[in-house]
Amino acid sequence: MKDKKINRRQFLRGIGLGAATLAVPRSAPAERAVRKPNIVYILADDMGYGDVSCYNPDSKIPTPHMDRLAKQGMRFTDAHSPSAVCTPTRYGILTGRYCWRTWLKSSVVGGYTNPLIEPGRMTVASVLRKHGYTTACFGKWHLGLGWTRHNGYVGTWKDAKAHFNGSWQDGDPNKGMNVDFTKPIHGGPTALGFDYAYYTAACSTIDGPFCYIENRHTVGIPNKPIVVDKNKHPDYRPRPGWVAPGFVLEDVDPTFTSKAIEFIERSRKNNPDQPFFVYLALSAPHAPWLPPAFVQGKSQAGPRGDQVVLVDWCVGQIVKALKQMRLTDNTLLIVTSDNGPRRGVNGHKSAGNLHGYKSHTWEGGHRVPFVARWPGKIKSDTTSNEPICLTDLMATCAAILGVKLPENAGQDSYNILPAFLGQKLDKSIREALVSHSVYGVFAIRQGPWKLILENRDSGGWVRPSGSRPKPGSPGQLYNLNEDPAEQNNLFDKHPAIVKRLTALLARYKKQGRSAPID
Repeated sequence: MKDKKINRRQFLRGIGLGAATLAVPRSAPAERAVRKPNIVYILADDMGYGDVSCYNPDSKIPTPHMDRLAKQGMRFTDAHSPSAVCTPTRYGILTGRYCWRTWLKSSVVGGYTNPLIEPGRMTVASVLRKHGYTTACFGKWHLGLGWTRHNGYVGTWKDAKAHFNGSWQDGDPNKGMNVDFTKPIHGGPTALGFDYAYYTAACSTIDGPFCYIENRHTVGIPNKPIVVDKNKHPDYRPRPGWVAPGFVLEDVDPTFTSKAIEFIERSRKNNPDQPFFVYLALSAPHAPWLPPAFVQGKSQAGPRGDQVVLVDWCVGQIVKALKQMRLTDNTLLIVTSDNGPRRGVNGHKSAGNLHGYKSHTWEGGHRVPFVARWPGKIKSDTTSNEPICLTDLMATCAAILGVKLPENAGQDSYNILPAFLGQKLDKSIREALVSHSVYGVFAIRQGPWKLILENRDSGGWVRPSGSRPKPGSPGQLYNLNEDPAEQNNLFDKHPAIVKRLTALLARYKKQGRSAPID
């Protein structure tokens, strides 16, 4: 990261945009005569830093496809989800904005919660579609939907907070499950920049309604409460919800993957010159662990480990399809996870040597695997130690397109394209990283220093050390260069650093953004 700054001409040459590009008027950046890359973003659910073999040589889970992808591209060692749980990270990925800037200050939404993203909010999908991409969403949505109730009420983002209070687990039929599934769905992916979507409302195997949704309608009509075979899954306790005929819990990720491949094939056939964006949000290895038969017993880390094998299989299917359609060379493929893992079994370190797990403010809660491949642009078999955040997708896509984001979009998104391209910079791309736990505990990281505010514990609910924070309690300060496992709390020894980082976070909150304005 230490070197002289590169100028505009050097940067464009580095990503393959030659002198002809520079001659294009600045008033028409979207018309640049360059071939735009396809972009495929695969998001695992609760896959930890230690689950993937290329991150953890001692992993008890075989992940040959992700390992091979890392050999063909770049592996990031300091990538972070903006939150230690599902919904806020997904919000951050798609909007380039920290979710704590919305009404959702902690926890996650449920399958019947109203939309979290307001109409008109710019998303990665809407940016790419505006500039010529066909866009598609597959998998776990988990950002709320505008269901129509039997009394005629249609859920909207305006009253999502009021609807959310006390009902996120969908247990109140008057607030949650009183849905007319014959009516169109509002506020979902196709209202936010996606041309096509095939998905589930929330956590695919634990949150109702248990059905696929294609664009604005359910696939089949959920018509009975879900019943689980206790002989087959004795420990599975799904949240209340209706299930559609033929919906099989173990089949969700293979289905999402096959639908994504079908979309790519369709795009290649019907619009061979039009680039595509695929957002594939898998449900694995999120609990409950229900691995399909073809991956059962394939790991040495129990059913959860088998679910990571399933993630790897899905990645392999996408890689194979891109190769067969001769799309590999012009496709940016990213594989990552929405937050840290649950604890592993049989000696498997799901978070590697990091401290903490899913929901925690500690590194194990939000430092995630992140592998990117873009032949001819990203050098093969490389590693980057650049600190990045999953919110950075939006600004990076804008940079690939050569367009400028408006000030009211991507407020916490940094352009990490220079890191992809291996450019040497004189300082880190990001000024700082902000992390957030399930209980709303903040952490801010700048350089080697990480400050956790007002909490002496994990800030999360996953054991060990899961507990609710105590407001007003002293925080934690770690030097991650010297203490990556966060064992030596230096909060009382460096008051000046605590003060500086506290002030920086306060500024980010007050000004409504952390990313610079170009």
